[in-house]
Amino acid sequence: MSQDYKAAAQKWLEGDFDPETKMKVIELRNNDPTGFEDAFYKNLEFGTGGLRGIMGVGTNRMNKYTVGMATQGLANYILKHVEGEDIRVCISYDSRNNSKLFAKISSDILSANGLNVFLFDNIRPVPELSYAIRYMGAIAGIMITASHNPKEYNGYKVFWSDGAQIVPPVDKDIIEEVGKITEPSQVKFERGERCGEVQLMGKKVDEAYMGDILSLALSPESRERHKDIKIVYTPLHGCGVRIVPECLKRLGFENIYHIPAQDVSDGDFPTVVSPNPEEPAAMKMALARADEVGADIVMATDPDADRLGIAVRDNEGKMVQLNGNQTASMLTYYILTRWKELGKLDGTKYCVKTIVTTRLIADICESFGVGCHDVLTGFKWIGKVVRENEGKGEFICGGEESYGFNIGEFTRDKDAPVSCAMVAECAAWAADQGLTLYQLLQKIYEEYGYRKESMVYLVRQGKSGAEEIAKIMEDMRNEPPKELGASPVVKVVDYNYPEKTGLPKSNVLQYFDEEGDVVTVRPSGTEPKIKFYFGATAADAAAVENKLEAFKKQFLG
Repeated sequence: MSQDYKAAAQKWLEGDFDPETKMKVIELRNNDPTGFEDAFYKNLEFGTGGLRGIMGVGTNRMNKYTVGMATQGLANYILKHVEGEDIRVCISYDSRNNSKLFAKISSDILSANGLNVFLFDNIRPVPELSYAIRYMGAIAGIMITASHNPKEYNGYKVFWSDGAQIVPPVDKDIIEEVGKITEPSQVKFERGERCGEVQLMGKKVDEAYMGDILSLALSPESRERHKDIKIVYTPLHGCGVRIVPECLKRLGFENIYHIPAQDVSDGDFPTVVSPNPEEPAAMKMALARADEVGADIVMATDPDADRLGIAVRDNEGKMVQLNGNQTASMLTYYILTRWKELGKLDGTKYCVKTIVTTRLIADICESFGVGCHDVLTGFKWIGKVVRENEGKGEFICGGEESYGFNIGEFTRDKDAPVSCAMVAECAAWAADQGLTLYQLLQKIYEEYGYRKESMVYLVRQGKSGAEEIAKIMEDMRNEPPKELGASPVVKVVDYNYPEKTGLPKSNVLQYFDEEGDVVTVRPSGTEPKIKFYFGATAADAAAVENKLEAFKKQFLG
């Protein structure tokens, strides 16, 4: 909700804030009127996934006060709803600027409230935090990260005891408690005599996590025969730097190539404009390294190592980047094929995908007699399905178009390390069939029909940008398109109406045409963007590309 930004800033100048913060508020007010308004015109929203925003002073920024107030609210919720002498919370952080500081502040506040904290001794991936929560018997977890956002951002993700990000009703109740903390004086920033323990965790959890990743492997003979596959890996300055190469090494792959400059954990991300493997430019150095050493595969993980982008060689030997839908479809096909060959499939196994993720995954599942659940965008909804089916069914794998995939039930979030391991093994298995990964993907298209998806977004910063995004959604809701390209729209789904969709309310619109194409529109929940997802189906690659271009022109001009 908007607020009088000048009055909000004055409270910071007069309130219980440190002198350095007050000086920065004055500097911002005097030198950057637009930035000053944006920093104070609203409170940084603690949403269903936590916090995410630009770092700096102000109520609408990530700083020690907004992080501290969120943590106090979380502590208050836990103490109201959980009983026991040993209530545990796990905390991890990535390589972003201030991540370690925010993790330390959070651990001190939780400890000051009598909770026992297990804090990773250095940067660790999101999926390892998810794993650690269940491994350590914690009630909750905090990950300090802004995922793949630009360097100006940081964030604060909250996980619950099942290792997944919070979902209803827990998320709403935590948000309510956080909303009650309105000033720093309500926060226990300092640990007193009677407080919880803060313990470091590290190698023991690493070994358990990697051991469970390796237990998911399906084709040891193929790996042995093709252990010389050449793989270039980059963590994009993030926290996959140690664990991903180690997993690949333990699987037997001998030729892992690095980009030394990108192995440096640096929150300024100096070698990329954006540390997002979805952006083609982020993999520029890795692709050059691949051509230098003649690599077969390039793998890139984002700063918190939950997303994976890959590139493979096409039939002409050129490196081409696969999108998240293609990687997820290929891995699903491989895993289900091997599970069938190993006699592991029965009526209780299932996969999960999000509503904006390719229908190809559902088609593959159907052909193997495996159920496929559709959920809202966000891996927390996949985790929710896994939790609800504990004891009733077994989760095989699941993914979303935004480069997130997971296998097995050890972690309950996107898991780039396990995805890297499975991509490498899939490449070895495909080589046994005389195929490259690119050729395997073409084989899948030949079997199930040619589908392709793309996502385009508009960035609209600040207060005016948020208003413009809201207006776009309002217009599209009131005047839906009658055609997608040249094909009539036959169905419109508005996820604002859960009684019609069977899913929780969400600000998402989908348009389906009679040829099986789909366009989805939704504002990002973590960035100042509105996203357009285009999905096309046709007889061949050229026809699909033509459709996608027509959709982009229709919706974006």
